[in-house]
Amino acid sequence: MKRIAIVALTALLAMPAACGGDSDKSGSSNGGSSGGKKVTLLLNWVPYGEHAPFYYGVEKGFYADEGIDLEIKPGGGSGKTVQAVDAGQAEFGWADTPPLLKCIATGMKVKSLGVFLQKGPSSVEFFADKGITKPADLKGKSIGGTPGDALYATFPAWLKANGMQPSDVKIVNFDPAGKIAALATGKVDAIMGFFHDQAPTIEAKTGKKVQYLLYADTGLNLLGTGIVTSDDTIKKDPDLVRKFVRATQKSWSEATKDVPGAVAAMAKRAENEPAEKILTNQLTLCVPLLDTGTGGAPGVNTEAKWKETIDTLAQNNALPKAESPSTYWDGAYTTKG
Repeated sequence: MKRIAIVALTALLAMPAACGGDSDKSGSSNGGSSGGKKVTLLLNWVPYGEHAPFYYGVEKGFYADEGIDLEIKPGGGSGKTVQAVDAGQAEFGWADTPPLLKCIATGMKVKSLGVFLQKGPSSVEFFADKGITKPADLKGKSIGGTPGDALYATFPAWLKANGMQPSDVKIVNFDPAGKIAALATGKVDAIMGFFHDQAPTIEAKTGKKVQYLLYADTGLNLLGTGIVTSDDTIKKDPDLVRKFVRATQKSWSEATKDVPGAVAAMAKRAENEPAEKILTNQLTLCVPLLDTGTGGAPGVNTEAKWKETIDTLAQNNALPKAESPSTYWDGAYTTKG
């Protein structure tokens, strides 16, 4: 079995971070059918547990069944992923919704084909021994964040939703890796992060229990990560779009029923991903975020949820203007379960 080839991030990381954003055997089609159409999926970050369903779909032949020979490439943040898709460097991307909306507002010709993590993973994370149980407990605390990413941009709105203001806390700026190290070494009391990604990693490194306040459970739910493609791809090859979305919905649906299998597929195919125990924890924490109660299948969204995210970002100056959901999202390609 061929292995999914790692692709250098140099070109991506050199791209401007105008839209903001979010460990690796990654992937070329491998497991896909020979002769299938070669298609690239660019992730939002280097592989972690949230990405296991894609590797599972390759392993189980769900993409091959649609005539797709899928290559999975690591990303360097959601904003960079959206930029790459807009530039035609990948047919599809996996990106967080707030950076996607910001990119579209700057003129990029891309659309979401469906958000899968409909309950956003944004959170404030801290060690259990800090005694933090509610947002107000953060008053006077130091919180690490990464300027330009979606969590940082929406943190003031989260504070406001909980009766607080930025002056109530001390914000300390770090790059993504430095933020995690700062919490682990006690340089800050808490960090902004995706709880299902970073918490298991930090626990494994420190042996200490990490707890978190999820934005979505404390007054500020924003749509999370989902499939992105260019307007050009939709126009030129709608059949490919339909097939890719169908295979991805099946991959996620089946992976949630077989977490060990999804983790094993990722461990087999992705380069330098976290240890299987961490992957398992990450994917397990991710599954409830699908929130399929409304649509009945992963990736099926409602206009109401899109409008909630759009309006929240616009009201908090994270988006210049609130356009209609159809400006950012084309839901015609997802199918209900």
